[in-house]
Amino acid sequence: MSKDFKETLCLPQTDFPMRAGLAKKEPQFLAFWNDMDLNSKIRDKGQGRDCFILHDGPPYANGHIHIGTAFNKILKDFIPKFKSMRGYYCPYVPGWDTHGLPIELKVLKDQGVDKDSIDPVELRSRCTKYALEFLDIQRSEFRRLGVIGDWDNPYITLNPEYEAAQIGAFADIVEKGLVYKGKKPVYWCIDCQTALAAAEIEYGDETSPSIYVAYSMPEVGEKINVLKGKDVNVIVWTTTPWTLPASMAVAIHPSYQYAFVPCGDSVYLIAEELKKEIEEATDMVFGEPLARVKGKELEGVKAIHPFYSDRETPIVLADYVVLDTGTGCVHTAPGHGVEDYETGIRYGIDAYNPVDSSGKYVPETELVGGMTLEEGEQVVLDVLSRSGRLLGKKKIVHSYPHCWRCKKPVIFRSTDQWFVNVSNFRKEALDTIDKVQWIPEWGRDRIYNMVRDRSDWCISRQRVWGVPIPAFYCKECGKAILDPKAIRMVQEKVREKGCDVWWQDSPQDLIGDLAQCPECGCTDIEKDRDIMDVWFDSGVSHFAVLGTRPDLSWPADLYLEGSDQHRGWFQTSLLTSVSTKGIAPYKAVLTHGFIVDGEGKKMSKSIGNVVAPQEIIDSYGADILRLWVASTDYKNDIRISDTILKTLSEEYRRIRNTARFLLGNLSDFNPSTDMVPYGDLSSFDRWLLSKLNRLIAKVTKGYESYEFHIPTVSIHQFCVNELGSLYLDVAKDCLYADERKSSSRRSIQTVMWRTLNALAKMLAPVLSFTSEEIWQELKKIDSSQPESVFLTDWPEVIEDEIDPEHEEKWARIIDLKGAISRSIELCRSRGELGKSLEAAVTVVNQGDGLSELLSREEWERIAIVSSFLWVDGCDEAQKDDETGYLIKISTASGEKCPRCWRVSQDLDDQGLCPRCHTVM
Repeated sequence: MSKDFKETLCLPQTDFPMRAGLAKKEPQFLAFWNDMDLNSKIRDKGQGRDCFILHDGPPYANGHIHIGTAFNKILKDFIPKFKSMRGYYCPYVPGWDTHGLPIELKVLKDQGVDKDSIDPVELRSRCTKYALEFLDIQRSEFRRLGVIGDWDNPYITLNPEYEAAQIGAFADIVEKGLVYKGKKPVYWCIDCQTALAAAEIEYGDETSPSIYVAYSMPEVGEKINVLKGKDVNVIVWTTTPWTLPASMAVAIHPSYQYAFVPCGDSVYLIAEELKKEIEEATDMVFGEPLARVKGKELEGVKAIHPFYSDRETPIVLADYVVLDTGTGCVHTAPGHGVEDYETGIRYGIDAYNPVDSSGKYVPETELVGGMTLEEGEQVVLDVLSRSGRLLGKKKIVHSYPHCWRCKKPVIFRSTDQWFVNVSNFRKEALDTIDKVQWIPEWGRDRIYNMVRDRSDWCISRQRVWGVPIPAFYCKECGKAILDPKAIRMVQEKVREKGCDVWWQDSPQDLIGDLAQCPECGCTDIEKDRDIMDVWFDSGVSHFAVLGTRPDLSWPADLYLEGSDQHRGWFQTSLLTSVSTKGIAPYKAVLTHGFIVDGEGKKMSKSIGNVVAPQEIIDSYGADILRLWVASTDYKNDIRISDTILKTLSEEYRRIRNTARFLLGNLSDFNPSTDMVPYGDLSSFDRWLLSKLNRLIAKVTKGYESYEFHIPTVSIHQFCVNELGSLYLDVAKDCLYADERKSSSRRSIQTVMWRTLNALAKMLAPVLSFTSEEIWQELKKIDSSQPESVFLTDWPEVIEDEIDPEHEEKWARIIDLKGAISRSIELCRSRGELGKSLEAAVTVVNQGDGLSELLSREEWERIAIVSSFLWVDGCDEAQKDDETGYLIKISTASGEKCPRCWRVSQDLDDQGLCPRCHTVM
């Protein structure tokens, strides 16, 4: 081809800038968004519109982000971007959880200090510094993901205004009469030396001793004649021998049948249904029962502690006793179990707790005083064995509660703690759950069951790094003082100076004249030393953030977190809201699963399958990570692997290359002067616009329903099928070879311009960097476009352009085109043909009207061949198996035009076909 011929072709521009190197380009767009203050401009654009508030659950500021936090933040980011383009005012305020034990322990360990030897204010200062350092690190890492939000003004739980709002929320709950101090068993971490809430507990397998112990029943013969004068014992089963020094009763079920069975010279009380299992576990052989009774008949019968002979342990009744294991007779220690405690309350039994905060028996504990739990347990087992009261012992592996921070087993320990009385508003909370939209729907049952079954909320922690519980105690009479007025006075001090003021100022400085015992009038009072549970910190964020920032609104439209937050943030937010306002703090809650590797295994450093988000960004770019998030079924556990990322990279490349092709062919297009009215577009162009409008509708619905895989999959399929394999493949001939300003070429460019505009906008929430790159190239074509793709309006569906009949017509045409393509490929595989433009196609007319839908020239363009002919019959035609069409493929007669490569019999003296001759 001569140079002149090349210059007349409308080839795509060769210097098009959308080249590879996503990981290197993305920081440039971050700088672009930062320089233009994109977040503020998005907010300004939304002023006066309906609000949509996604409230950010605060990540913990104590380390780099991991793949799970990256997934969560990206998933959230899709929503405000879409909603703001859709016409809502949708400010996104990120937040951080900064108080709590992990930071305090880390600071103490790294700086080699002991919490009892360092001034609390100094420790808090060091914790603040540590938390803010990691907050800045995480903020930078989140921004690198392409997340747009108010990064310069996040909410931070250590800020005085937040702490003050938290104390104000606490005052509201106190004012409702829902906070009390009580001595009852709570989860206690020996390693962390603090109480824990249920939300801070994880369950894992633990190996424990399973023992069967005989408690004597010296007076049962007075109730049951046949047992008079016999050595009668009740067999108690437990997996926590260390709690036996606190054993205060034996619980049995009121409705079960119990039997007194002989063995040797003694008689034993057991649940009759478990006789065989007990014999196997103890190597005992029981005779026929001497007596049978219902459990309720034994209520109040005296038993004696197995090694404290002066302690009576009465038989009590409890519905929680089960027959799936053990003996049906449960050792009961009200100081070491919630159910035991509640039983103790009913029977007036002391919640005795002989264990201190470090996990040792208090010195005055008989037999085991001063020992660790492990040491005491061994002594207990030795004593029981020597006395003959240890009837059986083995090891079992069972699910056991562990601390979510140090991962070590916890104990139940009765201590003085502050509680929120959830039982007082549980029904209201359960009713509220049914007024919330749960996505997916099973989230409703999960949180409903947890709230239904939960105990009162222990909100006190025995640490320093957090928000203090603003309570006081009279030194004279010991009265606990929890006065809403005093709390609100502390709130104002905290608002002014931060929570350090609690450790710095005296009670009189904090609450003035209220620093007096309401019971005895004593003014010698002291401050409570506990801080609030960090789940209370985050659980009041809807008050502290949505309720205090004038640009936000309460309740939130959406909460979005991992499924573990049904027992955490979702639940604590619900409890603080319902207890004070009577409604939920959110209208909808979306839950996602956890990240696992490509084989479905949990991420673990020891296994070596942990994937760091920064590594993915460095290798692929953040948009690939964002595409992975959008492509997942987030309702279940989410898989990630290098194979998955490589597959997504190929899908991304197809979308990107489609955008490159469209942009490359729009370099000479001016939308203000070259747009072709819809009525003047070709039939094929109108078909694509019909498909485009259907795509917009489907993608929009996908975003609206939080089904983020629908937009990405649908757009990819559109790029592969309607665009890549069909429309653009056919359009190339016209784009390259028709006269530059011809109506046919401008018609295609009009469709391409509209299509790329819509694709850039629809991809923006997910492929944010790539969409911005496309948009900046579109702005070079039309400078009147908004400054950023995120300042545009969402593409609207033009219903009048959706034409089912027109689509049906083209579906028939496309079926035949597919049949022709398969026939040509068959000839090429046999070496009978080269490119499709070398082909002459003959199709047998089946009398179905298909031949009349397009002209001969149009059929040639659609089929991308040099000759197309309909005939009534052809003996050489071959049947296409998929469609049944009879098609003959032969070599087109004539010579190839050096400009458009079509074969023609009518070339001019330069060898050009008639069309190219006209263009030249």
